[in-house]
Amino acid sequence: MREGSSSGSVAAMPASAAGIIKHSVTIAGHATSISLESAFWEALKEMALERHLSVAALIAEIDALRIENALSRKNLSSAIRVYILEALRDIANRAPRAD
Repeated sequence: MREGSSSGSVAAMPASAAGIIKHSVTIAGHATSISLESAFWEALKEMALERHLSVAALIAEIDALRIENALSRKNLSSAIRVYILEALRDIANRAPRAD
């Protein structure tokens, strides 16, 4: 699978038995690899589609936020997981609650 935009591209590598999938990503001309569980890759793809972005463009945004917020000590895979978790929490908090 290859998805690209002006800000980068993503190429999938085979999944391990643990369900972790490693992707090679090019962000602003720099190659890196990201390992995420398949559920996180699926959520990332859905979020990118919802925002009309490529997966690589969304990853580039997350990376920029990570650096901007002085979270650069976190690796990019961790930053992506936290980004997805926070987005899902926001959705859950906006949902009407039945009491």
